[in-house]
Amino acid sequence: MEMGVLGSLVLVSGRVDLTPSAPKPRQLLAFLMLNANRMVRASDCIKELWDSHPPKSSMSTLQTYVLHIRQALRCTAAEVHSRTLVTQNHGYQLNVAPHSFDRFRFAHMDRLGQEAAAAGRFQQASDRFSEALALWRGPALQDVRTGPLSRTHLVELEETRKCVLERRIEADLRVGRHRELLDELAALAVQHPTHENIHAQYMLALHRSGYRPRAVTVHHALSSALRDTLGIEPTPRMQDLYEAIRSGAPELDVPALTPRTV
Repeated sequence: MEMGVLGSLVLVSGRVDLTPSAPKPRQLLAFLMLNANRMVRASDCIKELWDSHPPKSSMSTLQTYVLHIRQALRCTAAEVHSRTLVTQNHGYQLNVAPHSFDRFRFAHMDRLGQEAAAAGRFQQASDRFSEALALWRGPALQDVRTGPLSRTHLVELEETRKCVLERRIEADLRVGRHRELLDELAALAVQHPTHENIHAQYMLALHRSGYRPRAVTVHHALSSALRDTLGIEPTPRMQDLYEAIRSGAPELDVPALTPRTV
């Protein structure tokens, strides 16, 4: 059985799509997936589904939605569905195997990438981060109307995705792919005009590709965006990078790949 939240909601067994079509059961299933392998109180489910305006029949209606999900899970083997969605202590727990849930696979690949980077194996790190990012099929739960308790999960997921993307770019820079990164970083700098790390990576890629004046221009654009939008100046780290690029500091050259032992 495959489950997914990194894009549209997915509940598939073999070639059979088990995802509920009704909006509220879909929303409940998505909420349980976001809290996979953790007990979720019935009161939190009600808060997620109806916010601060639950109907008087909310508990019985919630139980009906849970039944809908159980019926979908019955399309799997009996010994599987009986322990996939369990009820206890006035709550529900959706039990998910790590290999069957895209969110868990994403976290696993990210962890492997970070371990490889820490050991100086930057090509391997780039590969693992790329595999993690490839699991995304669009914005998380893009076809589900989410409630107040799910939104914090979605923000966390999107921020983690951005961090993995930056880690992959960093690994690519370490293996000398600065020229290949230019178009991607140019687009990211436009999408995130006040994001310092992305601009730092773009400036470094430009500098290493022989475009030092463009790197200086990128710093000026970031400075203007930070002042106009947030009323702040770039951090000392960004200013140090700017000065190093202007002076052609040799430490900005592509570092030698010397993998460290773990």
